[in-house]
Amino acid sequence: MARTRAPDHETQRDQILELAAEKFAQTSYPSTSMADLAAASGTSKARLYHYYESKEAILFDLLDRYTKRLMLIIAEVEGSSQRRELSERETFAELVRAFLAEYETSHSRHVALLNDVKYLDEAQREVIVNRQRDVVAAFARQLARAYPERVARDNQTALTMMVFGMINWTFTWLKPGGRMGYREFAEQVVDMVDHGLSASD
Repeated sequence: MARTRAPDHETQRDQILELAAEKFAQTSYPSTSMADLAAASGTSKARLYHYYESKEAILFDLLDRYTKRLMLIIAEVEGSSQRRELSERETFAELVRAFLAEYETSHSRHVALLNDVKYLDEAQREVIVNRQRDVVAAFARQLARAYPERVARDNQTALTMMVFGMINWTFTWLKPGGRMGYREFAEQVVDMVDHGLSASD
């Protein structure tokens, strides 16, 4: 007979993932053991194994949930923009704002996504990498819609990655409570993209 899950099972898993992401960011994924994760979670290794069979399973669930969250943000922005009848440029700006708002609260998860995908097994890595490609493709499509006079097939990838280059590494220098917040930085990115990609009068 299958073991019944406790009502707080998913809440406990969420907490484990949050603490694991922080631990991976602090000490690196390879240097973190299940014992380290158990200690960070304030529990025993035996109890941790009740929720996850391995450190690899924790990493995959962490990245699986996070990349699904990024895809959901894209869908939410697109849906909201249609309801509000925003222009394509306004929609792209909203996409940038939404991603930076997520990055502000998902610092450790984002570090894991950038640094630790390579530690997944091949099948799991393919799932995450394909979802990352879907995120990039969605940005590329919206960028082309927003700036059709400047974005073409031969430069679309470069311009899209330019945008990600501006926003993906904010965790290395844009600190909460610093002189510039994530919301203010989002407006700086939007302004730079808009003025840098706008056709000359």
